[in-house]
Amino acid sequence: SGQDVAFSQYYANPVYLNPALAGNKVCPRVTLNYRNQFPSLGNHYVTYSAGADMHVSAISGGIAVLANADMTGPLASFSGSAVYSYRLKVSNKITMNAALQAGYFQYRLNWEDLVFEDMIVPGTGEIIAGSEPQPDKTNVGDVDFSTGMVIGYNERLYLGAAVHQITMPDLAFYQGNTSRLDMRITVHAGALFDLQEGLEGSENERLSFSPNIVYMQQGEFHQLNGGMYVNFYPFVTGLWLRHNFENPDAVIAMLGFQQPEYKIGYSFDFTLNEIGMPGGGAHELSFVWMLPCIKKEFKYKAIKCPSF
Repeated sequence: SGQDVAFSQYYANPVYLNPALAGNKVCPRVTLNYRNQFPSLGNHYVTYSAGADMHVSAISGGIAVLANADMTGPLASFSGSAVYSYRLKVSNKITMNAALQAGYFQYRLNWEDLVFEDMIVPGTGEIIAGSEPQPDKTNVGDVDFSTGMVIGYNERLYLGAAVHQITMPDLAFYQGNTSRLDMRITVHAGALFDLQEGLEGSENERLSFSPNIVYMQQGEFHQLNGGMYVNFYPFVTGLWLRHNFENPDAVIAMLGFQQPEYKIGYSFDFTLNEIGMPGGGAHELSFVWMLPCIKKEFKYKAIKCPSF
């Protein structure tokens, strides 16, 4: 019953959250993300992500590439994908992005890291060779397809939905067995409000706040996230509550620093579930590099989702 990794800084990895966010900022953007969950348990839950996206007026939409690497104990997963997000101007106030993502998903089992009961010598704890047969394959892969949609209203309200692993890749290590990765369904919405009218400067330089909600479901796993960002240039703060329907999960605190060319964010998850803080919570770092537009795209406006 494996699940995809869930980042705490959702919009700092926008294409992972929803492929329809590819090109939503119009100009080229590079994202780098690192997450270390439960570091006190031996750094066994570490995730890396890298992506790039931009809007291309010649094809009326955004393009993106995304790569992820996730280490979960003896399991390691790798994925790479490409995205096309078509942009449609519904009216003067409503813009819609609809995307298709295609890629390859790979699972690797580090068999040598597993310790079974018959390998442990009673009394001494010495590890010896065991009798457990190795699987037929320790490296499996399959194609992966995802889709998503985002609607922006008046540049301040946004609603999105995405479905990942549409084909439910088969990642079984034993021949004759089937082990499919469940689809991940995401719904997210939010708004951006100025706290003080008449301020000069760009959007990021204005005092503002942004309430958001993110719902995710994968198989029998359900997660609801609610929180708010407050922007007081050049800093951004955020506070979230992540609740898994099966058990409470974490309170997330975030601090970001932003400039027109880049954004840096750090967040920490204060664990509320049975593992608790002895597990070390979760540390997450993000870096977003905003590149100048190749040419001015006056007729395209950014969908104003948060940056972290």
